[in-house]
Amino acid sequence: MNIRNIAIIAHVDHGKTTLVDKILHHTNVFRANQETGELIMDNNDLEKERGITILSKNVSVEYKGVKINVIDTPGHADFGGEVERVLKMADGVILLVDAFEGPMPQTRFVLQKALQLKLKPIVVINKVDKANCRPDEVHDAVFELFFNLDATEEQLNFPTYYGSGKNGWFNDSVTQCEDITPLLDGILKHVPEPQIPEGNLQLQITSLDYSTFLGRIAVGRVARGSIKENQPISLVQTDGSIKKSRVRELYVFEALGKKKVTEVEAGDICAVVGLEDFNIGDTIADFDAPEALPVISVDEPTMNMLFSINNSPFFGKDGKFVTSRHLRDRLIKETEKNLALRVVDTDSADSFLVYGRGILHLGVLIETMRREGFELTVGQPQVILKTVDGKKSEPYETLVVDVPQEFASKVIDLVTRRKGEMLIMETKGDMQHLEFEIPSRGLIGLRTQMLTNTAGEAVMAHRFNDYKPWKGPIPGRNNGVLIAKEAGTTTGYSLDKLQDRGFFFVDPGEDVYKGMIIGENNKPGDLVVNPNEGKKLTNMRASGSDAATSIAPKTLMTLEECMEYIQQDECIEVTPNHIRMRKTYLDEEDRKRFAKSMKADGVA
Repeated sequence: MNIRNIAIIAHVDHGKTTLVDKILHHTNVFRANQETGELIMDNNDLEKERGITILSKNVSVEYKGVKINVIDTPGHADFGGEVERVLKMADGVILLVDAFEGPMPQTRFVLQKALQLKLKPIVVINKVDKANCRPDEVHDAVFELFFNLDATEEQLNFPTYYGSGKNGWFNDSVTQCEDITPLLDGILKHVPEPQIPEGNLQLQITSLDYSTFLGRIAVGRVARGSIKENQPISLVQTDGSIKKSRVRELYVFEALGKKKVTEVEAGDICAVVGLEDFNIGDTIADFDAPEALPVISVDEPTMNMLFSINNSPFFGKDGKFVTSRHLRDRLIKETEKNLALRVVDTDSADSFLVYGRGILHLGVLIETMRREGFELTVGQPQVILKTVDGKKSEPYETLVVDVPQEFASKVIDLVTRRKGEMLIMETKGDMQHLEFEIPSRGLIGLRTQMLTNTAGEAVMAHRFNDYKPWKGPIPGRNNGVLIAKEAGTTTGYSLDKLQDRGFFFVDPGEDVYKGMIIGENNKPGDLVVNPNEGKKLTNMRASGSDAATSIAPKTLMTLEECMEYIQQDECIEVTPNHIRMRKTYLDEEDRKRFAKSMKADGVA
C-alpha cells in the first residue's frame, strides 16, 4: 500500500488542528451520525482549556488507496522540542500561514528545521475569507522566508493552496471550491513516498505513548527493513550501550486509534510494545548486527526555575504527593518524553533546578503536576547565562507585535525600557507590525503589561534567536506587595480599611498565613498589613456608620501571570486547589537579613 508521511506546521492560532479536523471528516473517518465536536486532536484537558496544541499527535487516513500519516504539531515556540523530534517521521510538511498575519516567528523556527531535514514543503494560505486578508502579499513573504532560510531550488518551487479551514475548502487558486479535495490530491502528487535505503531493521523512537494495560509504548517510523511481532531486537541507546529485547506487540495508526498488526514495513509509522527502559532518540535495530541512527538534536533550554517541596504552613492540606522523593521521581519521568527539559539536583535535597524553553513550557508542566495531585513551590524564572568569547552573554529573542496604530508608541516605549531594539516597523492593514530584538529577561512580565497598555489589542509572539553580550540590569516590577502579618482568616472590615493601600489577591473569608502575598501595594516597597482584624462590637449603634462595606473583588491571576509577577525573594505555592504567592522567607526579620546579605553580595 502506498504511504505518505506529512507533518503540519504553523504559528500558533493559524489553524493546524482545524485543518486536521477537515481531513478526518473528508476521508470519512467518522460515521455520518457521529458527534465529534471541534479540534478533535486537542484531547488533553489543558489543550481544550487553552485552545492550543501542546503535544504532537499522529493520525492516519486513507485517500484514493493511499495511506496518509498526518502529524499535528504545536505552534508555540516553547514546545519546539516536540516539533523537532516528530519532523523526523515525515517526508513532507504542510506550512500553514494566516492570510492576514503572514509568516510569524514560530513559522520561521519550525520551517528552518523542516528545510534542514530536506522535507518537501506545501504552502497553505488559510483564512482567505477574512476581511482585510492579503493572500498575494503573504505568498511573496513566504517565498522570501524560504529564500532567507537557504531553501534548495526544489524547495523554493513549492506548490501553494488557498482556502478557509473553518469553511472546509482549499484550492490551488483563491476561487472557492466545494471541499478540500484539491489539497489532498496535492499531498499525493507533491509529497514523495518514503525513501527506503537497503539494509536490516532501523527504527528511531521519536515519541512515547502510555497505556495502563501495556505500559510504555515506543512510537517511531521504520527507517529500513521491517519489524515483526515477537521479533528479538537490539535497543541501541543514545549513550552507545546496547540492550537485547523482544517486540511483544505491534500497532499501526489507523484513523484516531491504533490497529494491531504482525509486521510493519519500512516507511510506515508504528507503535512498539514490550520494550523496557527506552528513551526518545534510541534506535530499535537488528538483533545480530545493530546499527544506530544519528541522535536527535534538540535546541538547548534558555530558562530555569527552582522547584521545591511545599514548606508553607498550609503544607499537605490539598495534595497527595508532597515529599521531595515524589517531586524528583515525577520530574525525572517528565524528562523521558519532554526532550527540551532538563532536571539538575541542587545542594538542598528538597529543591531541583528545572531547565525549559520558556514560561509557557514550564507553566504547562507545573499545571499538569498540580492536577495530578502534587504540592510544590516554584521560584522566579531565571534566564541561563553563558560565557561566549570571554564575555558574559544572555539569550536574545525576536519579538513580533501586531497592534492598532494608536497603541504603537506605548508598545515601543515598553519594549525599549526592557532593553529591546526595534528592527522593523511597517503597516499591515489597520495594524502596525513591529519587530524587536530583546533579551529573554525582558520578556518576563511583558505580556501582562502590554495587554494592559493596549486594552488587550496587542498580538505578540517571540522565538529564541541567539546568545549575545549581557545588556545590564532591566527594571522589574515597579510596585511593592502587601504581605500578611499573621495567620488567620481575612475579614471584610479589615480589607475595607486597607483598600487605599492597594488592590488584593484575596477575598474576605480566605485563610492566609504570615508572609503570604495578599495584594499589590500602590507604592514601591513592601508593606506588612493585618487583613484578619475583626470589628470591635459594642452596644452603641449610630445610624449610617454600619453601612455595608464595598470591597473591590480580588484580582485573579493565572499561573503564568504569577510566574511573571514574582521577584527574586518571592515564590509561588502550587497545590491542586490553590495558587498562592508568598515571600521565600515568611518571617520579617529573616527577610531583612536576606536583603542585607544580597546587598553585601552586590557590593562585593
